[in-house]
Amino acid sequence: MINLPTWDDSLIKKYNVSGPRYTSYPTALSLQSGYDDSALRTAVNTSDSDVLSLYVHIPFCHQLCYYCGCNKIVTRHQHKADTYLDNLELEIQSKAPLFKHYIVEQLHLGGGTPTFLTTEQMTRLITMLERHFKFNSQAQRSIEIDPRSLADNMLAQLHILGFNRVSFGVQDFNDQVQEAVNRPQHMDDVVALLKHARELGFKSINADMIYGLPHQTPESFAQSIAKLIELSPDRVSVFNYAHLPDKFAAQRKLKEADMPSPEQKLTMFKNTLEQMTQAGYQFIGMDHFAKKQDELAIAQQHGQLHRNFQGYTTHGDCDLLGLGVSSISQIGNAILQNEKELKTYYDAVNQHSFAISKGMQLNAEDQLRAQVIKQLICHFELDIAEFEARYEINFKSHFAEALNALTPLAQDGLVVISEHKIEVTSRGNLFIRIICMCFDEYLQQQLKTARFSRVI
Repeated sequence: MINLPTWDDSLIKKYNVSGPRYTSYPTALSLQSGYDDSALRTAVNTSDSDVLSLYVHIPFCHQLCYYCGCNKIVTRHQHKADTYLDNLELEIQSKAPLFKHYIVEQLHLGGGTPTFLTTEQMTRLITMLERHFKFNSQAQRSIEIDPRSLADNMLAQLHILGFNRVSFGVQDFNDQVQEAVNRPQHMDDVVALLKHARELGFKSINADMIYGLPHQTPESFAQSIAKLIELSPDRVSVFNYAHLPDKFAAQRKLKEADMPSPEQKLTMFKNTLEQMTQAGYQFIGMDHFAKKQDELAIAQQHGQLHRNFQGYTTHGDCDLLGLGVSSISQIGNAILQNEKELKTYYDAVNQHSFAISKGMQLNAEDQLRAQVIKQLICHFELDIAEFEARYEINFKSHFAEALNALTPLAQDGLVVISEHKIEVTSRGNLFIRIICMCFDEYLQQQLKTARFSRVI
C-alpha cells in the first residue's frame, strides 16, 4: 500500500512539468502509420492471452462542453448513431472471428458520450457484441455517463443489459462553473441519478471531477468535493483541466480571466487530497481515489494493480480490443489504432471491414520498460532483483541513464534507490509521472531536440 502523499510547495513548483499519463508504454504518440488488419491477425496469433477487454468508442455528444479535448462529434441528429452502429457492426463482424477463443472479462463504453444512444440503440449495441463475442457471466461492464444526456429509463436498461459499473461525469456542483463551460446541470438532478444508480444495484458507482475551470475557487471546489463525499461514490477521478486553446477550438470560448490561478489550482488539489483521504479513500495515484474496500484499492494493496488505455485496472492479463472510430487496441505486444476521423473510419470499414491506420510492434526493450513503468505507476516501488531474474539483465547497467536521471529526484527525497529496490516516497508519489519519464526511452530521445511546456 502506498504512502499518503506529502505536500511540498517548493517541490510542486520545481517539478511542475508536462509529461505522459502512461496508459501505455510506448505512448500513443509513438504510433506510426502503415498498419492494417494483418498486424492485428499477427498480434492475435502471437499473443498468449485468452481473455479480452473490449472498449467501444461512441463519439457523439448532444452539446459541446467548452473544456473538452476528447474525440467527439456534436450533433442533435439521433439517426447518426444508427449509421454509426451499422458501420460498427461491420467492424465487429470482421474482427470477432479472430477472438473466438477469447472470453470477454471486461467491457467499457467511452466517448464522446455513450449515453447519447437511445435505449433501443444501446440494446442493439450490446446484443451485437454478445452475438459475436463470448462473455464471462461475471464480466465487468462499465460505461461513462453524462448526467444530462440519459434517455428515459436508460439507467434501468443499462442494469438489465448487464452493466455493473457506471461512471458519472460530474465535473463540479457549482452552477456558475457549469454555465461557463456550457454544461448546465442541476446538482439535485445529479444527486438523484447517483442515488437511483445505487438503488438499482450497480456494483460500482464512480464520479469524475475537474479542477481549474472558470469561476472555480479553492473554497467552491472544496464544497463540491464535500458534496461528492456525501454521495459516497466508490471511485473518484479528479482531473486537472489543461487549457490548450491552440489545440482545441472550443476552449477558446472560455475566458482565461475567469480561470483560477496556478496557485489556486494547486490549493484545490491539495484540499481534495486531504478531503478524500480524510473521508477514508485510498489515493491510487495521480488523480484517482478509491474506497479501501474497492477492488482497485485491494489490487494495489496486494501488488496486483495494472494500467492500460482505460486507466487503472484489475484486468492486467486481458488483451484489449478497441472498436469504433479512434479506438486503440493492445493485443500481445502490438498497439493498434483505428482511423480517427469518422468519414475515414466509415470508408475503411466499408472497403476493408477493418479500420486500423496506425500502430507499433513492441520490441523486447519496449516490453521491459513498459513493465518497469507499470510497476512504478501502480505500486510506487520496484524490486530490482526480481526484474534482473525475470529479464536476465543487470538492472543498474541496463538502466544507467534512467538511474542517472533519477539522481536529482532522489536528492530531493522523491525516490529512494537502494541496492535492491527503487521506492517512491510519500513526497514523491505526486510526481510519479516524472519518475516514470526517466525510464521512457522515446521521451528521452525527444528531450534532446525539443522543449516541453509546463503543466500549469
